Amino acid sequence: MNILDIEDLSVVFTTDTGDVPAVGGVSLRVRPGETLALVGESGSGKSTVALAAMGLLPGNARASGRVSVDGTQIVGAGEAELARLRGRTASMVFQEPASALDPLTRIGRQIAEVVRNHRPVSRAEAAREAVELLRKVGIPEPERRASAFPFQLSGGQRQRVVIAMAIANSPSLLIADEPTTALDVTVQAEILDLLRGLAADSGTGVLLVTHNMGVVADFADRVAVMLRGDVVETGSVEEVLLRPTHEYTRRLLAAVPRLRVGGEETEPVGEEGPVPLRGEKSVPVGADSKTAPPVVRLREVTVRFGRGPGAVRALDGVSLDVRPGETVGLVGESGSGKSTAARVALGLVPTNSGSVSLFGSDLGRARGRARRALLSGVGVVLQDPVASLDARMSVAECVAEPLRMHRRGMPAPERRERVAEALELVRLPRELARRGPRELSGGQRQRVSLARALVLRPRLLVADEPTSALDVSVQRTVLEVIAELQGDLGFACLFVSHDLAVVQEFAQRVVVMRAGRVEEQGPTMSTLLHPETEYTRRLIAAVPVPDPVAQRRRRAADRTGATA
Repeated sequence: MNILDIEDLSVVFTTDTGDVPAVGGVSLRVRPGETLALVGESGSGKSTVALAAMGLLPGNARASGRVSVDGTQIVGAGEAELARLRGRTASMVFQEPASALDPLTRIGRQIAEVVRNHRPVSRAEAAREAVELLRKVGIPEPERRASAFPFQLSGGQRQRVVIAMAIANSPSLLIADEPTTALDVTVQAEILDLLRGLAADSGTGVLLVTHNMGVVADFADRVAVMLRGDVVETGSVEEVLLRPTHEYTRRLLAAVPRLRVGGEETEPVGEEGPVPLRGEKSVPVGADSKTAPPVVRLREVTVRFGRGPGAVRALDGVSLDVRPGETVGLVGESGSGKSTAARVALGLVPTNSGSVSLFGSDLGRARGRARRALLSGVGVVLQDPVASLDARMSVAECVAEPLRMHRRGMPAPERRERVAEALELVRLPRELARRGPRELSGGQRQRVSLARALVLRPRLLVADEPTSALDVSVQRTVLEVIAELQGDLGFACLFVSHDLAVVQEFAQRVVVMRAGRVEEQGPTMSTLLHPETEYTRRLIAAVPVPDPVAQRRRRAADRTGATA
C-alpha cells in the first residue's frame, strides 16, 4: 500500500487579480521507506503539492482530485480529522525553520507539545522525550539546548529542531520542503544522513521538495519533475538524472552548477581561471584592478557579541579587500562569521577593533549625511526575502524604497520606470509590480530583493546567500544578470554563499572562513581545486554531486574512510 497517493490533483488560487491555476492534474505516489523527490523551477507547483498533501493549503485555494495519506482522504477532510493526522501519521519539515518555530517558547517545550498533542504522556515524560529527540538529531548538549530559545541556535541547529518535531511521533510520511536550502554543505550532509537513517530504520516514506540536484542524487529513490503545475517526467533517480527524456529536464540539469575538484580539471588553472558565468563585458581581474583602491577593505577586524566570559568572538582579526569590478566569495560553515563580515562591510555591525574602509572613507568615523552618502552606493541582498520585504507594501513599493530614501527629488514617473526596469533586469514581468510579496513564490521574492538592491545602480553589491532560495535555472539567470550588470557598471560584489559550485563559477577570489577567522584565501579556481587546509578540503568533500552513481560511490568512500 502506498503511504501517499495523489491522483489528478488540481489547485487554483483566488487572488485580487483573478484565479491563478497552480497545479493541474498531478498524480504521484510514495511507498513506505521510499523517497520521492519533487523538483522543478520556482512557481512550478511543487510546494503547493506538498501543502495539499498535508491539508495546509491557504483559504483562497480550491483543490480537486484525490489525495490519500495512509488511507485518509485529505481533500475535503474536516479540520479535526486533519489535526489528528498531522504530526502523527504525516509530518512536515518546512523550508524556513525560523518561521516554523515559536521565538518566545523554549525548544524543549515546543517538541514536548508535539508529543503530548498526539500521545497521552505526562509533561515530565514528554520533556524527557524532547531531550532524546534532540540527541537523535545530533544537537550537542541536548539537556542544555532544550532550555534554549530558537534565536540562541544556529540555522543548522534550528533545522534539526524542526526535524525532531517532525519525527516526534514516528510518522509514516515525512514531507520535507527544501530542508537543506539555507544550510552549509557540511550541515546539509549531516541532515541528509539523518533523514536517510529515519527512512531506513522506520520505513518512513519521504516526499522531498527541492531544487538541489545534488541532494536529489544523494537522497532520492525516484524523481518527479514539475513544470507550470504539471508533472512532465517521472522515474528512478538514475533514469531522470542520467538519462532524462523531457527537454525541460535536460535544460534543468544543464543549469546545475558543478563543482570541479582537484584531478578533474580539463583546463589549465591560473591566477584568473575560467569564470563560466562571465560574459565579454565583464571587468577583467588584471593588473589594473589589482592596483586600484579597494571598494571595501577590512583590516584586522574583531567583533564580539556580548560581554564578560560569555562573550562570543564572531570575527577575530579578519582582513579582506574587494576591488572595483571584482567578485569575492565568502564561504564557510554556519557560524564561521561570513555573514557578520558582510554586515561589518555594510556598517550594520560595530567593530571592537580594526578598521573598515568603504569607497576610500573610514566607515567607522562617518556620521550623518556623509554616512548616508557612502551607504547609498551599496546594494544589499539578504538571505531571507520574507523578512526583508515588507508584506504591507506592493512589489513596486518595495523596489522603489531605496529611491525614496536616497533619490528624494526623483519624479514619480521616472521612479516607476526605474522600478519596471529593475524588475525586467531580474527577469520578472512588469505586471508583478502590483502584487504583494506574499503572492509570489520564494524564488520570485528573492528576485524582487535583488531588483531593490540594483535599482540604485550601486558601486558595491553585498549579497548574503542571494540564490539559496532559487531553483537552478533561475539561479543561473540571476547570476548571469549580476555578471552582465557588473560588466556594464563595474561594481564590486561581496558574495556570501555556502554553495561552493556557485562561488567557483561566479567569483574571481574566495575567502574561506572558520570560527571567525580567515582559514585561507586566494584566486577561486586554484583555492578550490588545490586547497591548502584540511578544513577547505572537508568543505569540498561534503558537496553532493548531481550524479546518483558518483554520489553513492563518494558516500561509500566516506564511510570507509570514517571506519578506517
